[in-house]
Amino acid sequence: MSGFMPYSRQEISDADVAAVAEALRASHLTQGPLVEQFEADLARFVGARFAVVFNSGTAALHAAYAAVGVGPGSSVLTSPITFVATANASLYLGGSVRFADVEPDSAQIDPNSADDQADRTVKVLAPVHFGGEVAPIEALAAVAEARHWTIVEDASHALGATYRTSDGAEHQVGACDHSAICCFSFHAVKQITTGEGGAATTNDETMYRRMKRFRTHGITREAGELAGNDGPWYYEQHELGYNYRLTDVQCALGRSQLARYGDWLAARRRVATWYEERFASIPDAVPLRRPHGSHGAHHLFVIRVPPTHRRAIYDELHRRGIGANVHYIPVYHQPFYQRGGFPKTIRSGAEAYYRSALTIPLFPAMTESQVDQVVAGVVAGLGGHPG
Repeated sequence: MSGFMPYSRQEISDADVAAVAEALRASHLTQGPLVEQFEADLARFVGARFAVVFNSGTAALHAAYAAVGVGPGSSVLTSPITFVATANASLYLGGSVRFADVEPDSAQIDPNSADDQADRTVKVLAPVHFGGEVAPIEALAAVAEARHWTIVEDASHALGATYRTSDGAEHQVGACDHSAICCFSFHAVKQITTGEGGAATTNDETMYRRMKRFRTHGITREAGELAGNDGPWYYEQHELGYNYRLTDVQCALGRSQLARYGDWLAARRRVATWYEERFASIPDAVPLRRPHGSHGAHHLFVIRVPPTHRRAIYDELHRRGIGANVHYIPVYHQPFYQRGGFPKTIRSGAEAYYRSALTIPLFPAMTESQVDQVVAGVVAGLGGHPG
């Protein structure tokens, strides 16, 4: 095998380069028309009324939590198997964090654990659609409704994913059929990329306007929101916001990528199927279980292996020029959270998952031959015995 095979990578085409070059020659490099055009494309793609783009998925989460009122005295309840930003964004606002457990065979938040973690501070339940599969959102929405919590979905992995509910209805992640706001990431290894970037979708106009202000220093120029008006130049800062804008250049790349995402999504699903077919005969390398009703977007492909063999498999894959990774170390393991008083074995499902999880390559351009090379490396790391 020639070259290094990463666990994920972006796909940049000549059309992407041309779109960016055109944006660079336009009159606005930032705060121009491509921002609203990309937002309209995203809202249409996921089936939501509104979309707001940001300079990162973290910024999208920060704005979403602010829009629903997270602050001192309140907390966000989320999964520990996520990137730290899902939890950190609550702390930025003076809120706190609670961690539910996950089902170790899927890495998705356990609705029973979420219900068990209820306390008077919880304001937001933030399910993480791990790996691109859809968390058990219908059950989580029932818990949230009973507890009077607001749901903000962390769909950083799940652009294009859909799910079927118990009534047989099909839903698109991002349409916010079971949430107030849904957040996405456009980091370089996500399904589409703007280099760095993110977005939040919602059907609530008030939350939409809050997030737009939050993105731009808390400033508004909307006539209906102004207390006064000295002229066409007039603006007002209504709250403390941030500079979380996404540039027109990045939006040009995002629009170009989104336009052909359907082909990439089909390719990701094809690669996942190849893996599942091959691992079906390898008992010691088990793909994560797909939650009932989930039709995922396959950002990551994670297998669970014997903890005693994980490092050997990881090292063998890297020796063969194949990138492997682990997603994720439980958030409460991090020294920052340890100093905050979180026990290191706080959730048994998360611990069981973490000890056995290994992410192997998945990206749209992968070939069936490359899948075979990865599987062969896993088997070699297991000691040459498939089970």
